[in-house]
Amino acid sequence: MGVPAFFRWLQRRCGSIVVNCVEEPQKEIDGVTVPIDLSGANPNGVEFDNLYIDMNGVIHPCSHPEDRPAPRNEEEIFECIFDALDRMMNIVRPRKLLYLAIDGPAPRAKMNQQRSRRFRAAKESVQLSELMAEKKLEIERAGGRLPPPDPKKEKFDSNCITPGTEFMDRLAKALRFYISERLNKEAGWQELNVILSDASVPGEGEHKIIDYIRKQRNTPTHDPNTHHCIWGADADLIMLGLATHEPNFTIVREEFVYGKPKPCVLCGQCGHELIDCLGLPEGVEDKEPPVFSKGNYIFIRIATVREWIAQELQIPNIPITWDLENIIDDWILLCFFVGNDFLPHLPSLSIREGAIDKLVGIYKRTVCEMKSYMTKDGTVNLKAVEFVMRSIGRMEDAIFKKRRQEECQRRVRDERRKHQDRNKRLNRNQVHQTPVAKSGVMEPKMVNQHQRKAKAHDLNKTARQIRQEAAEARLTAAKLEDQDTEQITLSALAKARAMQARQNDNSALDAEDEVRLFEDGWKDRYFRTKFDVSADDNDFKRAVVGAYTEGLCWVFAYYFQGCLDWGWYYPYHYAPFASDFVHLDSVEINWQRDAKPRKPLEQLMCVFPAGSGEFLPPSWRKLMSDPDSQIIDMYPTDFVVDLNGKKFEWMGVALLPFLDEARLHRTLAKVYGDLTEDEKRRNGVGEDKLFVGRRNKIYGKLRDVYETDKKEFHMAEEGADIEAKDIHGIQGIISIDAMCNPEDTFLQSPGDFCEDINNNFAISVTYNLPEFPPGFVFPAKILPGAKFPESNLKPRGDRSNRAPQDWSKNNHRSGARVDQAGHRMLDHSMPQSHHQEKDTSNDSRIGLFGIEY
Repeated sequence: MGVPAFFRWLQRRCGSIVVNCVEEPQKEIDGVTVPIDLSGANPNGVEFDNLYIDMNGVIHPCSHPEDRPAPRNEEEIFECIFDALDRMMNIVRPRKLLYLAIDGPAPRAKMNQQRSRRFRAAKESVQLSELMAEKKLEIERAGGRLPPPDPKKEKFDSNCITPGTEFMDRLAKALRFYISERLNKEAGWQELNVILSDASVPGEGEHKIIDYIRKQRNTPTHDPNTHHCIWGADADLIMLGLATHEPNFTIVREEFVYGKPKPCVLCGQCGHELIDCLGLPEGVEDKEPPVFSKGNYIFIRIATVREWIAQELQIPNIPITWDLENIIDDWILLCFFVGNDFLPHLPSLSIREGAIDKLVGIYKRTVCEMKSYMTKDGTVNLKAVEFVMRSIGRMEDAIFKKRRQEECQRRVRDERRKHQDRNKRLNRNQVHQTPVAKSGVMEPKMVNQHQRKAKAHDLNKTARQIRQEAAEARLTAAKLEDQDTEQITLSALAKARAMQARQNDNSALDAEDEVRLFEDGWKDRYFRTKFDVSADDNDFKRAVVGAYTEGLCWVFAYYFQGCLDWGWYYPYHYAPFASDFVHLDSVEINWQRDAKPRKPLEQLMCVFPAGSGEFLPPSWRKLMSDPDSQIIDMYPTDFVVDLNGKKFEWMGVALLPFLDEARLHRTLAKVYGDLTEDEKRRNGVGEDKLFVGRRNKIYGKLRDVYETDKKEFHMAEEGADIEAKDIHGIQGIISIDAMCNPEDTFLQSPGDFCEDINNNFAISVTYNLPEFPPGFVFPAKILPGAKFPESNLKPRGDRSNRAPQDWSKNNHRSGARVDQAGHRMLDHSMPQSHHQEKDTSNDSRIGLFGIEY
């Protein structure tokens, strides 16, 4: 998931990191689509060696897209995934390796976040179903029209995109077919090596990719000038790319369009929310309209990010040797302070409030005063961390007060904007009024002096007056809570409307804020509200700070050395304050390095709510809902979402109970015997698979793996079973793949959208990464012989650095840009476009990446 708003912040600071992708258009001859020859030169003017795809970033938008009709069934999902991969290959065109990585069983620290997401998704799914049913009935009663139900549409629960489910097992088989078909038929795939790491292989997709790069670059046959390209939308890929210290590293992702309209889930039309739906407008056909939304893709050059960091983190009179690699590692740690997937963010640090800039300024003082860097090869200097935290702690009170002041100013601006919009609408109505409308109910009314003064008063409220009103609102809310009011059960539609009204009611939002960080006494209120202890309970604060400090060290090591402890997690829902980080040198950090990843079905029990129990074996599912189950308390059917000062529920904190894994495993031990043979297979810990076509140099040697009694073949330096030079320097250990039979050339397709393969000559083997001794430390450094691309940045302060740059003349974009004043003028002068142009002449369904299915 990454750091919220990080990429947008970085792009605004240094737009030169972005390059627009150039795609070769698909050609048609006599109505027949001609395949693109991927063996030709890359139209972007740069050649890539390896392409790595974080598959979960493909699977989710293909199966349940937010801005287009969803696929009707599983076959359409697979077809959409295949087309998305083809588009990636067309853009990048790797010459040596394609690595497809799906999220497998994750570390416990990540599972807590996955558990929260899936419980919330299940809860929101129930709420949405109830809301749609009520809204549909309301529209029908009012005489409105809705699209008829699609008989081919199958129910899809996105929670099935989790390791261990039958869906992920079928997807792995479908991807095996996709790889084999392309290796047999596509010219650009003929000599490509393909690695598939499916959901049975432990680890998050992006971290499996980085682990591969990390271990390969520490072998003597690795080419230090390999050009890596990784596909994914998570912002933390930028940090992972920097952490590899590879000179040629690029990220490719879809360009995010802010304010992109989303179709109503009920009528399929854009421009309104579900609760405001009135049904299909007159003249619209009773079917889902096609949504053409072929997004643009962009490259993010990590080499340019390195240059920008080198400019921004210049330290005058630095008392130690300047080391850019160390400074980059320290910058990554600073970014973890403002957000990551494993720890709640510190209350005083927000990237939207310039937190990274504050941290960089403090960091420069830290290096000068401590005369050392903050990190080294994945380990953290806790004294330096304490210095940074104390510096932030001294600013906390001012940060909270400024945050409140800016919020009050924003509310005043919003009220003025609403007032201006109302006036504009009134003026337009007056211009277009007919003579009939100038009398009766629609006759314009003159605003008297008292009303005009009242409106002017509302627009000119000071921040102090707003705070006073907020305090009065809290008192009123407290009085209402004390009254014995009748409990009323609201319908789903009434709840949704009440939630919408609440989001626009500043007084209600203020009344819910129990902590009030902007008022004196905020620390005590925070600890009492969030932890149910006093701020004077130093032992408890010490425990929270110790756990958070341990978490920072774990996360940082995870990015540089891999997972050191699969069982570690942060055992609280909230973070401490920066001012609480004292005496960190006494924090003891002990990793359980012998901890093992969970098996796929065990992970399902850890992250699934009872509502998704259909994906589990019957006896396991029963443990989630049986009142007599020993673990029933771990699967609440309802739970509190603490908005924690936020406006929208999805921003809140889901207060779920933390798992008692020891009790969970004791309980599961009693039902393990109920697993079928297929369930036992799906619960096994898998291994990566290496695929090659018959034109690959090592094809004959991989066939030898199946024709000899030798269990393992080593790919290494000269004299090994397979010399690494024949496979682009890749090292590792291979063995027989139980799902591959080289003598069987038939391969069944995963659906009617593609044909079976009758002459399959692709071969696959089980692949394991090269081994390193226990305790080996992967050095965070540039390898000898590495050559960096030409510099793209101008000197620090040059405004052209904020504009996107180009790789080639064929991908030209001017450095000229329009500033904020220019955008305001354009917005005022030109009509607003509320949605993208649609081609209504074609009623076919368009999926992700604008591909028809």
